[in-house]
Amino acid sequence: MVLWGKVAAVMMLGASLGQADPLAPLAAPPRSVVAVPGERPVLTGFAAYKLRLAERARREGISEATIAATVPGLVLNSRVIALDRAQPGGVNNPNAYPPFAPYRRQHVNASLISRGQARYRNNAAQLYAVERRFGVEASVLMSIYGHETSYGSVTGGFDLLPALATLAYEGRRRELFESEFVAALRLLDRGTPRSRLKGSWAGATGYPQFMPSAVLRLAVDGDGNGTANIWGSEIDGLASIANYLREAGWKPGVHWGIPVRVPYAFNRNAVASRLVSPRCPQVYKRHSQWRSLREWRALGMTPLGSTRGIGENEQLSLIEPDGPNATAYLLSTNYRAILDYNCSNFYALAVGLLADRIVGR
Repeated sequence: MVLWGKVAAVMMLGASLGQADPLAPLAAPPRSVVAVPGERPVLTGFAAYKLRLAERARREGISEATIAATVPGLVLNSRVIALDRAQPGGVNNPNAYPPFAPYRRQHVNASLISRGQARYRNNAAQLYAVERRFGVEASVLMSIYGHETSYGSVTGGFDLLPALATLAYEGRRRELFESEFVAALRLLDRGTPRSRLKGSWAGATGYPQFMPSAVLRLAVDGDGNGTANIWGSEIDGLASIANYLREAGWKPGVHWGIPVRVPYAFNRNAVASRLVSPRCPQVYKRHSQWRSLREWRALGMTPLGSTRGIGENEQLSLIEPDGPNATAYLLSTNYRAILDYNCSNFYALAVGLLADRIVGR
């Protein structure tokens, strides 16, 4: 095992400055250093946790130079802690859902529509090339870009390394954020400038708002200059979103879904799904069983608008985001690829609806 040497010495110096640790989940004492007469100081709290992060990074092949340049200077970000703790952990009544309409008004608004349409027109040739390459509708790519960063204008200003280290130390999703921290270090090892590692408090970065592991796995060159720069090239960002959706199972030539009118006396129990998804079960719980468009028509469903991209034999599930006798949509498997990007029915519906408005559908 490689010893820390100067790195550990720097950490002990920083810890001895008496910075308060607001969480200290790894040690009972509130201090970062416990001094015992005649013995070396014992690191506790976040100072000790940084040693753990460094050792994991070392085991996973991160260079000593990158570890030494980044880990000793990490400090807890109290704003990240506050934002993470403010996230909803679920609803008391699993059968109660907030209405979709307010979310839709906020995320499918006139500004996002008009700016998306302008960008779509101005980048049409490159967008069509990306669509041909990956088989994903260009309008959906533009819509996700709009939702994630307001078309590149809001990519986040949090320093990713301390944000990810803070979330890992907090411990609620330690394995996830430790692995993402190491992935961020790997980006540095592969030549990504340290200054680019900025993003959301939860660790998402660049135009697609990828987590570091997704950057490593899915970022691609879309503009043909030989590099995959999701922080500076819109087309690289859009192509990387397309690559993500293709990996998530996007089926070329199939639309995400269509709005429908449901018969007033429709028997919803007859099509209710009894399956329990291992991922995001509360999200998938709202989806019906699969039926073809032809079968849904036979049950009295009336498509509202174009069914282009949805063949009569295409398998679709029903969702009524505002409850019975309100808005309703038949969803293809491509809707579930959008859910893979962000596992929220409201998010995925808003992405599909904004995509439709961008192309005048």
